[in-house]
Amino acid sequence: MIKTAKFGGSSLSDAGQFQKVAAIVKADAERRFIVVSAPGKRFSTDDKITDLLYRTAALARERQDFSAPFSLIRDRYLSIERELGLAAAHMGPALDEIEAALRTGQATADFVASRGEYLCARLMGAYLGVPMVDAAELVRFDENGAVDFSATARCCERLKGLDRVVIPGFYGAMPDGSVRTFSRGGSDITGSIIARAVEANVYENWTDVDGFMMADPRIVPEARVMHAVSYEELRELSYMGASVLHEDSIFPVRQARIPIQVRNTNRPEGGGTWIVNEGTLMKEHRQGLLAGIAGRRGFTMITLTKENLHKEVGFGYNLLKILDRHGISFESMPCGIDNLTVILNDADIRGKMDLLYHEIRTELKPDTVEIASSIALIATVGRGMARTVGVAARLFTALSEAGISSRIIDQSPKEMNLIVGVDQRDFEGAVRAIYRAFCE
Repeated sequence: MIKTAKFGGSSLSDAGQFQKVAAIVKADAERRFIVVSAPGKRFSTDDKITDLLYRTAALARERQDFSAPFSLIRDRYLSIERELGLAAAHMGPALDEIEAALRTGQATADFVASRGEYLCARLMGAYLGVPMVDAAELVRFDENGAVDFSATARCCERLKGLDRVVIPGFYGAMPDGSVRTFSRGGSDITGSIIARAVEANVYENWTDVDGFMMADPRIVPEARVMHAVSYEELRELSYMGASVLHEDSIFPVRQARIPIQVRNTNRPEGGGTWIVNEGTLMKEHRQGLLAGIAGRRGFTMITLTKENLHKEVGFGYNLLKILDRHGISFESMPCGIDNLTVILNDADIRGKMDLLYHEIRTELKPDTVEIASSIALIATVGRGMARTVGVAARLFTALSEAGISSRIIDQSPKEMNLIVGVDQRDFEGAVRAIYRAFCE
């Protein structure tokens, strides 16, 4: 068994967190490939190292004094080195080299931003007593800035002979050797790429929460952790607003059918959340019908009514052409015999509604056009819903008993999610009602 374990910024914010991570790594010999983020916040008003590095790079680029943010960076790394007794990590000389590159203008913004992970990996490698291999020697991008998985796999061959290794996340190298970073949160992507390249059996993603919650805990404080969720369910929940891993961090391991386990560095005894393809792991860990509930506010519903609309060839096509002309995508488009409703994101139609209304009236000639704003959409997601009798009845009974009416109902063809639209003022009450109907 081979495990790739990625630890986020909150897991590495100070010397105490380093000790927790080291204990987790040493507790399992199968955790061989350790990917680290830059140190995150130690408290709510603290700075993330990556934010300080971006600030430093911006000041250096403008030829302004960057000593204040860089001093905070230096102090953080030196304090971790000192508290852990890691003189061998040589943080002082490494920081001096970065500062010199900034002062001479030789450091690109990507290079500077990547140093948070690079320095953290040096510290963790020294603390664990294992090699650190620079991500620029492993993760390769092509000329267009996309990950070159074939080249990365070849570069990672050197890792397979190592018992354990620490790798900085968040960056790799272009064909010319220059450093290129991922978008923020990119250490998750590095972990996924490394897991795929070394053919790991499990990709562990360690963070500061017990796993993904079945509903937003700010709305449902008693929300349980999802024990298992499929990749498809995760996409649905993420799209509807759930805070989950970035799609780019899932794709490499999903393609290789490597399961992800999200776990809490501060509570390593917890089981966390498994992200898997359908199969044995899902059956072992799934509890109940649902994966989770997620929703978003800020939608507008436009309903067009026209007698025998269903017989008018091209009506829906012409409506979509109008939306396309204005660069507007639609969220859902349920229809009946004489009516069609299109749900649009408020951000997409801001400043365009009057013209949109005029063109719909002029070109489609509907009998009536009704516009309802302040709509929230809530998705109840779970493969267990398919072909299970009574799911819809349970959901709508829960809304009815809470005194909430549904403005729109939509279900995916795979029966994996059931979406209801409610007035925004009822959003939180609806989420709570649905959760309690299925999860209590």
